[in-house]
Amino acid sequence: MATADQIRSLVKAHSAHDDEKFKTVVLQIAAHEAKLGHGSIAQELKKEAANIGKGSSVIRINPNHSSMLDYSMPSVKLSELIVSDSVISKVKRILVEYRNKRKLYNSGLSNRRKVLLEGHPGTGKTMTASIISSELGLPLFTVQVDKLVTKFMGETSVRLRQIFDSMSADTGVYLFDEFDAIGADRALDNEVGEMRRILNSFLQFLETDSSESIIIAATNNQTILDKALFRRFDDVIHYDLPDDDQIRRLFEHKLEGYADSSICVAEVVETARGLSHAELSLVCDDAIKEHILYETAISSATICILLTERHRIYQGREA
Repeated sequence: MATADQIRSLVKAHSAHDDEKFKTVVLQIAAHEAKLGHGSIAQELKKEAANIGKGSSVIRINPNHSSMLDYSMPSVKLSELIVSDSVISKVKRILVEYRNKRKLYNSGLSNRRKVLLEGHPGTGKTMTASIISSELGLPLFTVQVDKLVTKFMGETSVRLRQIFDSMSADTGVYLFDEFDAIGADRALDNEVGEMRRILNSFLQFLETDSSESIIIAATNNQTILDKALFRRFDDVIHYDLPDDDQIRRLFEHKLEGYADSSICVAEVVETARGLSHAELSLVCDDAIKEHILYETAISSATICILLTERHRIYQGREA
């Protein structure tokens, strides 16, 4: 049983975010339990102590920042991302460089950790951020842009600084989704002075940031982004609508266990063209729902009907 002094020390160490002190006290308690003959408890405490300070399992978000950051711990794997080989290669490079960042530091180099993802909606940009988070065992912090940008002059820049301060305090993957809200070209006629100041602040914070967090900005419209952004990012990854091979692979993956792989005939592929990965996933979900509710087999004809319905939803609209 921990003494009152040890409990007090644990609380102080936790409040001060002092992992080493916290670990020391836990080991002291484990040693005490071992002397009392509580071997299993002692071993369990030692095992837990060994994990203290590893990864980012303990998140310390400043309460003033938490309303702007959505915290999650994704469990999506890289094998679930069905995109081009080029995108997969670039994502793998980010993962490899992060895992070997110390080796790079020792050679005077740094790992890729400021990345711009751009392309059509629903093509895997947000999913990529979740995958990087999951594969590296880092928490995912999604910036709530609607709560970041305010109508009060100068306040948004202050909030941006708070987010970048969080990157140093809480290592993780920080996703700026729908980045066009703050990254639009400063030369655009309709841009007001305050938005230009916000972008200038972001560029400054991005360039001077030296945390170990990974910063990801995702946009559906690269053409309106300020050109000064691109040289601030370590890498830019472009996402396209799925090609025929990706369409087949996506259907096989999503319908596995519900339909035979031969379901993806030429007519299905042809009808699926022009839809995003997310839209095709919704079609698969709809087909599975019908299969469960009406106990009918999933056929190529059913898939084509659902695909046609999905096309009609977006007919005459911008994707």
